[in-house]
Amino acid sequence: MADFLLEIGCEEIPARMIDAASRELRERVAGLLGRERLNAGEITSFDTPRRLAVIAHRIPASQSDVSEQITGPSLNHSYKDGQPTQAAISFAKKAGVDVSQLEKTTTPKGEYLSARITKKGRAAAEILAENLPRELASIYWPKNMYWRKPNERFVRPVRWIVAMLDGEAIPLEFGGIKARNLSRGHRILADRQVMIPRAGSAYVDVLRSAKVLGRAEREQQIRKALDVATSTISGACWREDKTLLDTVVNLTEFPSVVLGGFDPQFLQLPEEVLVTVMRDHQKYFAVEDASGKLLPHFLAVLNTDGDSQGLIRHGNERVLRARFNDARFFWETDQKKSLLERLDLLRHVTFQKDLGTYYEKTQRVQRLCSWLSEIIRQSGMAIRPGVIHKAAALAKTDLTTELVKEFTELQGIVGGLYARVQQLDSSLPEATRFAIADAIYDHYKPESTEGDVPRSMEGAVLSIGDKADTIAGMFALGLAPSGSKDPFALRRQANGIVKVIDKYKLPLKLNEMMRDARAGYQGSAAERKFVDAAAFEESTQAFFRERLEFYLKDVLGYGYDVVNAVLAAGADDVVDAIARAEAVKQVMHMPEFAAIGAACKRMRNILRQAEEKGIKPAEAFEGLADSPPEEKNLAAYIETYGPRIEEHRRKKEYSDALLLLSSARERVDAFFDKVMVMVEDAKVRANRLALLRTLLKEFSTIADFSEIATEVK
Repeated sequence: MADFLLEIGCEEIPARMIDAASRELRERVAGLLGRERLNAGEITSFDTPRRLAVIAHRIPASQSDVSEQITGPSLNHSYKDGQPTQAAISFAKKAGVDVSQLEKTTTPKGEYLSARITKKGRAAAEILAENLPRELASIYWPKNMYWRKPNERFVRPVRWIVAMLDGEAIPLEFGGIKARNLSRGHRILADRQVMIPRAGSAYVDVLRSAKVLGRAEREQQIRKALDVATSTISGACWREDKTLLDTVVNLTEFPSVVLGGFDPQFLQLPEEVLVTVMRDHQKYFAVEDASGKLLPHFLAVLNTDGDSQGLIRHGNERVLRARFNDARFFWETDQKKSLLERLDLLRHVTFQKDLGTYYEKTQRVQRLCSWLSEIIRQSGMAIRPGVIHKAAALAKTDLTTELVKEFTELQGIVGGLYARVQQLDSSLPEATRFAIADAIYDHYKPESTEGDVPRSMEGAVLSIGDKADTIAGMFALGLAPSGSKDPFALRRQANGIVKVIDKYKLPLKLNEMMRDARAGYQGSAAERKFVDAAAFEESTQAFFRERLEFYLKDVLGYGYDVVNAVLAAGADDVVDAIARAEAVKQVMHMPEFAAIGAACKRMRNILRQAEEKGIKPAEAFEGLADSPPEEKNLAAYIETYGPRIEEHRRKKEYSDALLLLSSARERVDAFFDKVMVMVEDAKVRANRLALLRTLLKEFSTIADFSEIATEVK
């Protein structure tokens, strides 16, 4: 067994691309080793801004030999008068054996000649050198660079390659660079070639001595340095930010931290503005006191071993001061025009080239939110439609502000902040103005399935209306996401809709909502470019079913079979689907439902086969005089328990409904044991098919139990 090392050294890779590329490289190497019978004991990654590396531990130095039996011509055509024919001779030559070594094999088709051949295993180094360049060229990057030759592409120019099997270099070439046993140290602290004596842990040790640390070590070093730097300020701590931490880890090879400060007068600006400038533009960590209040300090992560003379700290403070001055100037300038006065400016801001302006989008979202609000109000839930209507009118006006033009990450947030400090309407109570401001502030939420939902019902409805309008417009134009491509982030927005509906338990139907959203475009210039309504409805239904499936499985953690069973019975009502999934989860391990799942599958198959043969069930089941008792008992069960089950379903008492359904097990088993459905008598057959159709409908309105994975199935 040997250790294999592959390192691709290049110019600095963008931080946001490193993690995905590192995973893909590891998966590609693992896949290649598996296909070539060189399975590794363990595969680990080592990535920094200047390199992607994988180490495959304990792989065979070569493939094992493989023996296989191959079949040749039939025995009748292989010998004539006891002598091998040309067919036998050619087969022996092809197999690489003497004719005398051919064997006789009996198959269902008759007797044939066969030969046992042995394929010699190839050396691992040879296989890797041959196949790895193709794997490297196939790594997906959001953007590529081309250099040297037109067909050579990678995220950044490749500068060196290390490919080794234990202590021996592999003759690999990629991007015009031949692999050697030479890597490079830290660009500033150890800018030199370093020799890798051996694949495995020796590689990590050599790079560590050259001031290059692995990801886990860098994160640990950054956290420790942040703690040490912050400890110099009494009662202070650095603000945890996982996304920023992941970014700075991918920006450094040997990190350290410097503490800087800024003028406390900047704390008069909203905290959201200050933190956005520090985090998104400068990659600084904010510092806060024990109560979470922002302090006039920041922490910058350096890709070097420190700042003994304070020059780096001074430079960062100067840059941050300029950025804060810009933010303050934009904040003060923006206050000269209220959000109400900015509404008309949205006529000149394009939403999407075919869907018109943000002014038109604002009007559509207002109408859609009014419809959604009325549905929610009629369900008995508390809601303030006036707050939503006003918030929808102003939600996009901050796109015309100087602060959002400079700091686009603050869209929505700036609108909410401005709504809190501006007098929108002298007749509005302060509490109402703050409610409008909060809805505007939150209407982009949630930005991911892990993100927070809007804080109020009004913000939730505005969030749904805004996202639904975007999805409807794009799908109506035929711009649905495809594969990994989703340029308008429609999947993320649909995930947000599903999550908000779930968290607020809103009585909204996805299909109806999308029809209403499309109706908002009626009479617009964009409508002439839309796909027909049937195609739109089909595509949006499939899209939201996929998003609901993702939410149930990946976010809420339901099993794939539970999700498939529940969505087969309906995927239009998010809250209802989740309630049904929970009920099914509670009963799916009961033996009654294991048996019912098998019965449902059997009923479905019988009905499908009948349909394929053109045999139709009766319009309705009727009790025939000569019906066997098992048939009558099953029909009596439907007649007795059907209304009670339907009542439980109507009240969404799914656990109670499922328990009643479970009581049918003995009657169903008895029916299938004693009664033949597909009999010769057409009337009896149609009558029994009608009984099965009715029973299957009863079982499938909550979930399709034939989808549940059980041992019985």
